[in-house]
Amino acid sequence: KRTIKDSNFTKMEKDLSNYRRAYQKSELSENELSENPLELFQKWFFEVEEFGADIEVNAMTVSTIGKDGFPKNRVVLLKKYTWEGFIFYTNYNSEKGKSIAENPNVCLSFFWHHIERQVIIKGKAEKISENLSDGYFESRPDGSKLGAWASDQSEVVPSREFLDKRLTSFEKKFEDKEITRPQNWGGYIVKPQSIEFWQGRPNRMHDRIRYTLQENYDWKIERLAP
Repeated sequence: KRTIKDSNFTKMEKDLSNYRRAYQKSELSENELSENPLELFQKWFFEVEEFGADIEVNAMTVSTIGKDGFPKNRVVLLKKYTWEGFIFYTNYNSEKGKSIAENPNVCLSFFWHHIERQVIIKGKAEKISENLSDGYFESRPDGSKLGAWASDQSEVVPSREFLDKRLTSFEKKFEDKEITRPQNWGGYIVKPQSIEFWQGRPNRMHDRIRYTLQENYDWKIERLAP
């Protein structure tokens, strides 16, 4: 006899094998490559911005390895990139912060589906200087600053009401005062060791170009099979 639970499970099933699309908006050839992958990243980033789609161009997935041995992905916002690496901000006591403290090897990935491109970055994460974290924190809206104080990121909380009350308490604490940066909140820079550029192509024959940092700090460029 079928139960309500069995019935609901049946409704959850969906075959996605026919979900397909043709990738044909661009290509990535060797003659357009830069010696440094950061130049190509900047070129792609600007092109995605100019494409005009209603997307957050700087949204990226950060993957870490937790103490339980499992990888975990989450989407954060890239806030700056330099010749040295890619910078984002978070709570250092969060799950991702604890994972980075245990194992700084991380992976960043961008997926710009409107233009059929991905960028996958493997590197090491390290904290940026406190004055740089201070400078970015000062640029944030007051609500975001207070949220950094109110949220013990990744910790179990009893209810939404509990969070709202904490936010209210910090609103009162900092009323008519400067909202300073919590010491457990700040930035990481991910210094890349490899960067792969993926451009969708027809018939699943995608372009994949990988840059790998060498001991002499030159970048080795290789094409990968799709």
